[in-house]
Amino acid sequence: MRSKIMAWATRWYLARQSKKGFDLSKMALLPDSALMPLRRDGLDPVPELGEARATEPVSKLPIPFGVNVWLVTGYEEAKTVLGNAKAYSNDFANLVGEHGASASHSPGGLGFADPPEHTRLRKLLTPEFTMRRLSRLTPGIQEIIDQQLDAMAAVDGPVDLVEYFALPIPSLVICELLGVPYDDRDDFQRLSMARFDLFGGATASFSAISESLAYLTEVVKKQRAEPGDGLLGQLIKENGDEISDQELAGLADGVLTGGFETTASMLALGALVLLQDPDTFKLVHDDDTAIHGFVEEVLRYLTVVQVAFPRFAREDITVGGREIKKGDVVIVSLSGADRDPALGEGLERVDPHRAPTSHLAFGHGVHRCIGAELARMELRAAYPALLRRFPNLRLATPSDELTFRKVSIVYGVDTLPVLVH
Repeated sequence: MRSKIMAWATRWYLARQSKKGFDLSKMALLPDSALMPLRRDGLDPVPELGEARATEPVSKLPIPFGVNVWLVTGYEEAKTVLGNAKAYSNDFANLVGEHGASASHSPGGLGFADPPEHTRLRKLLTPEFTMRRLSRLTPGIQEIIDQQLDAMAAVDGPVDLVEYFALPIPSLVICELLGVPYDDRDDFQRLSMARFDLFGGATASFSAISESLAYLTEVVKKQRAEPGDGLLGQLIKENGDEISDQELAGLADGVLTGGFETTASMLALGALVLLQDPDTFKLVHDDDTAIHGFVEEVLRYLTVVQVAFPRFAREDITVGGREIKKGDVVIVSLSGADRDPALGEGLERVDPHRAPTSHLAFGHGVHRCIGAELARMELRAAYPALLRRFPNLRLATPSDELTFRKVSIVYGVDTLPVLVH
């Protein structure tokens, strides 16, 4: 499994390769220091990220090819950049130029759109992500969790928590949200997972993404003919022809890419935090009121989406005392900002009793993750259910033998073998 932006990057690089002969091997030319924001030591950002934040919260990354790329690691500086949609653009066209990939290669959704188009699309989606609307998913979320716990209980010997718990839960919840027909869910889950799998090579991932978009387009057409009660059906009922099938498929794809792997990584890594800390395990197991604080703290601590979507300066601007020129690329380290002492003390450890912080795990500003509350619902339901179903849950392999992603936008663990009996 790989990150949503890595999946997008595959599409972009393939498009560039076909249009301009872009050489994928150039990625190997990036110096290790340029990849530092995407590396970790276990669950923690590498020490160099904290050192950069302490000495230079806005610093220039050593990127070749004549591109100016700035890394923002300070909390206040990060909020300044993320909250200023007027000074920075997220538009996909910035990445490919006027002769780059066609619209068919655009990742769609909200992440690579600017106002006013972003404003229009987000306004359409926002009512579907209110707590009142999302509450209808609560019984379905619990049923999905229970089904996965049943499947884990039926396995003799070690169980991979990633395969049985972390991956299927968000995939099937998104099915519930979008209103995907029950008979289609096996195909949907397969496409959800395959789109992020780069082990099969870039072409395989690109093919999976294209297949996913084609599938979602067909789902949209069926919903257009007979709108259901899911998100797609509601958008069609409320907006009619004001939103096109292509836009609906793009939004559905954005919900998939934004809500699947990020939540899956949180479910796996959050479970690992619990398995490594018996006191917090007992607290979440015993105390119904503890889960809200734990979820907010583990969201901050893990910040699995390590960097935000790239921003492109629309004008010359000063951030953190550094002069950023028009056209420069700005990368915000969310994982670095969420360990900034400006948020409190002892941020290098998980404290389930910590008062909730204004963390940036879901981003900030107009591009803040629209599905944040849905993710919280899943985490709050899944962690206690896992611990109470399996009170003797424990790692089946030493934690120092676990394999984490080496360089990734969305951080995660490849497998998490546990014993449940």
